[in-house]
Amino acid sequence: MTTAPLSIVLITKNAGHLLAPCLESVDFADEVVLVDSGSEDNTLEIAWKYNARTIHQPWLGFGPQKQFAVERAKHDWVLCLDADERVSSELKISILEILKTTPCKAYEFPRRNRFLGRWLKHGEGYPDYNLRLFHRDHARWSSDPIHEKVITREPVGRLVGDLLHESEQTIADYLNKQNIYTSLQAEALYASGRVASPWRMVSSPVLRFIKFYLLRLGFLDGVPGLIHIAIGSCNSFFKYAKLYAKHRTKPQPARDT
Repeated sequence: MTTAPLSIVLITKNAGHLLAPCLESVDFADEVVLVDSGSEDNTLEIAWKYNARTIHQPWLGFGPQKQFAVERAKHDWVLCLDADERVSSELKISILEILKTTPCKAYEFPRRNRFLGRWLKHGEGYPDYNLRLFHRDHARWSSDPIHEKVITREPVGRLVGDLLHESEQTIADYLNKQNIYTSLQAEALYASGRVASPWRMVSSPVLRFIKFYLLRLGFLDGVPGLIHIAIGSCNSFFKYAKLYAKHRTKPQPARDT
């Protein structure tokens, strides 16, 4: 039975310390397309070592950059990854099997996060289903500057096997990334006309903590699970705090005196 050809697409910048295990995990693909936005480390050297086709593209934003990469692939079936992700052996088998029949045009699968040395199995860390495998004529990346997602009107299939995600290895690195994300989230909320009330700033992190730490059993992931969910809850507060600050610092129209 013929297997549909598959392109792996990635976007990178200074991802040399993460890239090799990612590329090793997708040795079953027909090609790898890597769109880089200006790496100054050894990202491109590693890409060439694994025979990835590299394309330079100045940063467009997460959604548009990923869609740009999808459109540069040679094959219609694409698997979209980040440099800090790896395809598990079980997921690899699922992908190869489904490409023989392709009953759906898009597929999601669980993503497992490793945080502070522990693979999270509960809370917001798992199963964290992600839609990453799709036929590009039937799905595309949204244009969101952050928390981009694949959009499709087709039924979405579900595969067995985990996509393994290596989170930042230090708390400082992780917090730096979250600071960038919350700023982008605040920008998007501000552009849409949203406002931040005191109630929203207080309730959002509290409800998020209750949902993931208690209802989704995040406490079973020990201290790493607690820290991961606590940071996520703080992110909810800072997102709305930054939105509030943007409204407070918005230039006011001049008044006649």
